[in-house]
Amino acid sequence: MQDSFPMTDWRSTPFDDDKLKEECGVFGVVGVSSAANFTALGLHALQHRGQEAGGIVVHDPDQGFNSVRRFGYVRDTFTQQDVMDTLPGPIGIGHVRYSTSGSKGATAIRDVQPFFGEFAMGGAAIAHNGNITNAASLRRELIERGSIFQSSSDSECIIHLMARSLQRNIPERMKDALRRVEGAFSIVAMTRTKLIGVRDPLGVRPLMLGQVGDGWVLASETCALDIIGAEFLREVEPGEMVVITADGVTSHRPFEQKKSRFCIFEHVYFSRPDSILGGQSVYSTREAIGRELAKEAPVDADMVCPVPDSGTPAAIGYSLESGIPYAMGIIRNQYMGRTFIEPSESIRNMGVRLKLNVNRALVRGKRIILVDDSVVRGTTSRKIKEMILDAGAAEVHFRIASPPTAWPCFYGVDTPQREKLLAATMTAEEMRTHLGVDSLKFISLDGLYRAVGEKNGRDPASPQYCDACFSGDYPVEPSDQVENGFQLKAAE
Repeated sequence: MQDSFPMTDWRSTPFDDDKLKEECGVFGVVGVSSAANFTALGLHALQHRGQEAGGIVVHDPDQGFNSVRRFGYVRDTFTQQDVMDTLPGPIGIGHVRYSTSGSKGATAIRDVQPFFGEFAMGGAAIAHNGNITNAASLRRELIERGSIFQSSSDSECIIHLMARSLQRNIPERMKDALRRVEGAFSIVAMTRTKLIGVRDPLGVRPLMLGQVGDGWVLASETCALDIIGAEFLREVEPGEMVVITADGVTSHRPFEQKKSRFCIFEHVYFSRPDSILGGQSVYSTREAIGRELAKEAPVDADMVCPVPDSGTPAAIGYSLESGIPYAMGIIRNQYMGRTFIEPSESIRNMGVRLKLNVNRALVRGKRIILVDDSVVRGTTSRKIKEMILDAGAAEVHFRIASPPTAWPCFYGVDTPQREKLLAATMTAEEMRTHLGVDSLKFISLDGLYRAVGEKNGRDPASPQYCDACFSGDYPVEPSDQVENGFQLKAAE
């Protein structure tokens, strides 16, 4: 039966709808007694990267390949013993999804990864974090040549390209396939005996290598290694393929070497603050962003408050640098479950108030600096400002721990169309007026680069990171989007 209202209306709109969505998370393990249990734990740690659906594929020498794919949170499916009993074996991979391509908002179970293919030399499963920017043209070509697609996902192109390869083993077929692919990909794949990890030549999305006992682990973030007690060894390097068997790890370089362009927004928002990226603590980097923001955009105020939870480390950094006290002026409701109550129209219209509540006694009469990670559409920022003023605050000053988000991402992040991004249609002063705050300041692009460890800021001739959502400088041309009429930034 069709619900009379979309579940997301009251549960995640407008609060979550005004955030950039965290691509996907991938995990794989080999050489352990129960790969599915390890994978479920790893996916649980990566849940922030995708809450729409999840899947696990395993292989057992006696029972062959088995898989489970479900909508909803990891905890709702992969904690049930009857489900886990169907997933035996010492090797497995998993995926948590937020749809960045395919049927957004209307995902079919066939779109949920990992994807599986049966080849002449045996089966293989693949889980992909990122976005293929030439997927539409590849899909047309493959369909014309007889491929039959089962999903609307760009990731399925990889399976079909592997099927058409003439190479004699799965890793070589994967190399063939990925040489045809443009865009961003961090991939975890498996055969009956091999665990495979690959990053695109620019290394846009993260992938970590770890060891647990006699087994090996691949994961999007180090926090997924921590949860299973694995030792973090290193990052899979941009353009590298690792093939892991009982004999250990071998490294391959299937692509032309290029300068790394890791996604800088992983440091700002996507990754968990307890993860390590590029040898740096994500938490420490976010605190450094707050310090840099305080230097660039000081303001006389009484209190620094984070917008929970993404603004917290930056707010702490801003407070430490400015000397203005830090306080939890906004409290997040941690128990916004999937089942709550049958929401009435009035409850759905509460929006942000279901998720956040102002600490009235703390903010009344105070000049408040609100620190958040980004402004996308601006709907959430306006609601939070109204809540703070309703609670009696004297002034509201927004400080944003990233530059204005003025361009969509085509590398695995679900971004609104450009005309729906506030910074694409308004100046900073127009945005301040629109939000109705006393001041609005963003960290500069150079300031962000300094905070992530680039002392001289951004190198405009050869940027050290992918920052296309801020700069419009796309390291890989989004050919599918250009074909559909997307206008790239004019050369300066």
